[in-house]
Amino acid sequence: MATHLVTTLLIGLAAIVALASALGAVARRVDLPPVIGEVFAGILLGPTLFGGAVTETLFPTDIRPFLAALANVGVVVFMFLVGLELNHGQLRRGLGVAATVSAGSIVVPFTLGAALALALADGHPVPDRLAFVLFMGAAMSVTAFPVLARILTDRNMHQTPTGGLALACAAADDVLAWSILAVVVTVVGTGGEQWRMLLLVPYLALMFGLVRPLLRKLAAAGGSPGRLTPAKLGAVLVGLLLSACLTEWIGLHFIFGAFLFGAVMPREAAEQMRAEILDGLGQFTGVLLLPIFFVVGGLNVDLSRIGAAGVGELGLILLVAIGGKFTGAFLGARIHGLRARQSATLAALMNTRGLTELIILSVGLQLHLLDRTLYSLMVVMALVTTAMTGPLLRLFHPVPSTPEVADVRQPVS
Repeated sequence: MATHLVTTLLIGLAAIVALASALGAVARRVDLPPVIGEVFAGILLGPTLFGGAVTETLFPTDIRPFLAALANVGVVVFMFLVGLELNHGQLRRGLGVAATVSAGSIVVPFTLGAALALALADGHPVPDRLAFVLFMGAAMSVTAFPVLARILTDRNMHQTPTGGLALACAAADDVLAWSILAVVVTVVGTGGEQWRMLLLVPYLALMFGLVRPLLRKLAAAGGSPGRLTPAKLGAVLVGLLLSACLTEWIGLHFIFGAFLFGAVMPREAAEQMRAEILDGLGQFTGVLLLPIFFVVGGLNVDLSRIGAAGVGELGLILLVAIGGKFTGAFLGARIHGLRARQSATLAALMNTRGLTELIILSVGLQLHLLDRTLYSLMVVMALVTTAMTGPLLRLFHPVPSTPEVADVRQPVS
């Protein structure tokens, strides 16, 4: 790598971290999730402003492959952390209510998203209509579990019945959305190597039958059982990268291997190790690697070329995204007997899409299911639905610091 490329790359990375940190702090000051500011930083560094002059100056074509590689590493680590944060016990405890709410918050937005795909297909190049319909349904169904967890913690709602239920539903929604996306990837195909999909079952058996027990032994090994050591972290990272590599080779995309490796990490014997991994890797990934992902994504967002037709499509996308998720979650909660205000609070929380949505959109872009215009509109939708969460919570749950009355018939906390 030539000296001028190293210099340009380092300057670009410094600009990414500085702008993402600054706008993330601004978002936090106005009671928005920091990811809103960080994603906005990626858009500002993209071609939307000044005809792409900023992009060409900071990120010339020669260094973009290196940025893309770092962005992929960031997504691998992030998806691992998402799987690591899944609370299996919470899912089991809230199974009754969570199943009903999750069903509503998946079925309704998925159906509306599929209908939206049919309406948009003629106006955009779609190589596979079935895959596009399934993809749009999955994109409308997702809830950003990590962003939701942080919103609940910031508002002292994470230990309330509604907060615990929201986390359980979001976890279930994400698992279902990733499963639908896996079907989409399979439908699109793997370049003539579809037979590799047959290895999915052995891969799952390996992860649960061998890797999970080995991780449990790893957590208990050494002079500090349950504590994270450099050797243990190295072993975890090796396993993570190999798992991501396997699913990419199979044809499922590396995000699934990273997510599953985090999900199979044992909880009971490794709680402290999990917490230390989340804290250490989470901070590094959030400060450096994910902002790079936002910029790489922002290079494909060009809002300057969206005309009247694009504005109309954006309105339709927002209507389906907000209405589908909110209505599905609200009706699911009401059917199970939750009060109207609590159901509305839960529906507002489930409408949070955040970074999880951006990762799904990046997959759609890689599979050529989204063109740049539709990708740009969907990124705006992800930002709007995430930014709405705070104001809606102030409306439906105005005093978050007050202990919530446990009016859930099957409390989950």
